[in-house]
Amino acid sequence: MESSPIRALVADDSRVARQLMARILESDERVRVIGSVEDGQAALEFVQDQRPDVVIMDIHMPRLDGFEATRRIMETQPVPIVICSASLDPRQVATTFKVLEAGAVACVEKPVAKGHDSYEALASNFLQTVKLMSEVKVIRRWPRTRTASNFEPTPPSRPVAPGIQFIGIGASTGGPPVLQTILGALPKDFPIPVLIVQHIAKGFLPGLAEWLNQTTGWKIQIAAYGETPQAGHAYLAPDDFHLSLSASGRLLLSREDPVGGLRPAVAYLFRSLAQNFGSQAIGVLLTGMGRDGAEDLKLMRDSGAETIAQDRETSVVHGMPGEAIALGGASYILPAEKIADTLVTLIKRRSASDKFAP
Repeated sequence: MESSPIRALVADDSRVARQLMARILESDERVRVIGSVEDGQAALEFVQDQRPDVVIMDIHMPRLDGFEATRRIMETQPVPIVICSASLDPRQVATTFKVLEAGAVACVEKPVAKGHDSYEALASNFLQTVKLMSEVKVIRRWPRTRTASNFEPTPPSRPVAPGIQFIGIGASTGGPPVLQTILGALPKDFPIPVLIVQHIAKGFLPGLAEWLNQTTGWKIQIAAYGETPQAGHAYLAPDDFHLSLSASGRLLLSREDPVGGLRPAVAYLFRSLAQNFGSQAIGVLLTGMGRDGAEDLKLMRDSGAETIAQDRETSVVHGMPGEAIALGGASYILPAEKIADTLVTLIKRRSASDKFAP
């Protein structure tokens, strides 16, 4: 029996953009665009009446913007929402991540007109993301208030324990809100720097850094070559550069070939942690499609590192962590909200064992 087509709603204040996205979506016979609206209020009403399988939502729209429309939809009639934005202004891109916090499942760069050099790549990624996200099970989001931590992280007054020295985190689809959950729950005197590879559309990284800065209290920055990572800071792999760590503990950036079609690749970071720090590192693999980082999380575990994979229930897509679990690469399989506490426990445990070691 043939499966039912994916019923999609497109919400964008540009008629040209709506037509372009609808044409790309319907180039796949498994997708049917059942609605096209120009503002968030119309999207909210359409979802309540027609129950589409997935909504493609712009951010900046009249009457009701994408953030407020997403929040109301997820509180009343939850459905997978894919944010589609063309803005690369960091102050505006940060809004994209607030919408993910409100319940949207992914953000994707808006396709450009046919004939543009990047049309094929953007259209393919857009279509693939929408199809995959239409299958995500979403739950109702109850109204809540998040208070950001208002502090400037500083290195701890006591020396960093010689045990765990670095934490590497890899994430893809659904990753930004989980990064926010983890970093926001870590204590302000957390003594270990965090290195992050987050697969994200080119140009969205500064907005991600700004959003995490605003909502977690951590100092989030895009990694710079040769920098020495500091406690209480998190470093994001730059667009189109692999991130790794030298044996002396300095950040390295590379334009080496993509790994599994990806640059930056989680695998590249995890491999350097396994080779250079072994049991003095922790690897964390979060939600995301594909298998990037799975084999190298296993490599980290085999080298003595503690390793964590996000569980299926809290992952938007359980591809990357699921592959790592299947390979035996995860010391711990945890829901997103338990990862920060486990990191704190592991570091305290290692610090205590080092303190009393002969």
